[in-house]
Amino acid sequence: MEHPKLFEPDDAVVARLRELCAGYPECVEVESWGRPSFRAGKKIFALAGAMMDRPYSLVFKPDPFEHPALLELDGVFVPPYFGPSGWLAIDLDDGTDWAFVAELVDTSYRQVALKRQLAALDAGVTSPSSS
Repeated sequence: MEHPKLFEPDDAVVARLRELCAGYPECVEVESWGRPSFRAGKKIFALAGAMMDRPYSLVFKPDPFEHPALLELDGVFVPPYFGPSGWLAIDLDDGTDWAFVAELVDTSYRQVALKRQLAALDAGVTSPSSS
């Protein structure tokens, strides 16, 4: 069974997320469950669209120490399926602080990336797709 696509190919929010994720070492975009997922190699670090009735959201893996504080913020919630493993999601709308979202994406990447990917990130090496 194929999942319905949650976003149009030219969706502006997805394009913004793609820009944030693309420069990470070995970042790959893969369609998963009808939505774009961004991976550090094979491991997801960001997923657009937490659920069908909350499509404009980002699923991310926070630093475990920041998890409780993040849950206090407006628009942050525990997403289905990913939530039991410590993941969170944040709504994305006209008032989104994209610098904050970039920080969440960075932390999420660092939670799942391999040592070589982290070394490349810290050395300033970017994904070939971002050049």
